[in-house]
Amino acid sequence: MKDISPADLHRPQQNALLAALPVADCERLTKDLELVPLALGQVLHESGETMSHAYFPIDCVVSLLYVMKNGESAEIAIVGNEGVIGIALFMGGESSMSRAVVQNAGYAYRLKAQVLKDEFYKGGALSRLLLMFASALITQMVQTAACNRHHPIDQQLCRWMLLSLDRLPSERISMTGKLIGNMLGLDHAQVVKATNVLVKAGLIHYNDGEITVLDRLGVEKRSCECYGVVKKESNRLLPLTVEVV
Repeated sequence: MKDISPADLHRPQQNALLAALPVADCERLTKDLELVPLALGQVLHESGETMSHAYFPIDCVVSLLYVMKNGESAEIAIVGNEGVIGIALFMGGESSMSRAVVQNAGYAYRLKAQVLKDEFYKGGALSRLLLMFASALITQMVQTAACNRHHPIDQQLCRWMLLSLDRLPSERISMTGKLIGNMLGLDHAQVVKATNVLVKAGLIHYNDGEITVLDRLGVEKRSCECYGVVKKESNRLLPLTVEVV
């Protein structure tokens, strides 16, 4: 029996931006797209580093972190199969002020930075889609900043889980307590307290390394309004569908 390769299981259309392209545009771009595996914790680019590629996630989630001078970091947004990593490439820069780290392992299509810029400056369908995604991502960043300042940690955790689940094929999130702390800017004790609150409420099951959401509706009710704001804006700007293979 022939072994099934990752290329047999994945298609560019599993990313919403690529799926929304006209057929001719997608076919032209496909020859430059490279399917690559992304491991948990892998850094796609560092803050201030010149980006060599953009990434279109398929079944993984990438966290964008703002890194302070002392090395501490906090998550400002997450990106999955609805978008692209590398918006700075088409918004006037070669680098970003954020670090991009793989939050949930999986696959993405990689595109050379110059190819993305060339496609953007053509002013076609991809250009419009990239700008719409960038607007939705900025909304997520703004809402995350407000959420981290004004809402209890357990509500922040609910918001983060829901945004992650929207970008994953299952109700499980593979994430250690340490990584959760790094993403949300929390220490270990704060992570333990927040997860215990949700476990006792029967909303999640948590073992260090994996969160399983048992009651998504309950998590949505527990979350602050920030998740709904981000979700509504994303749906407004990106009314896209993803191919299920």
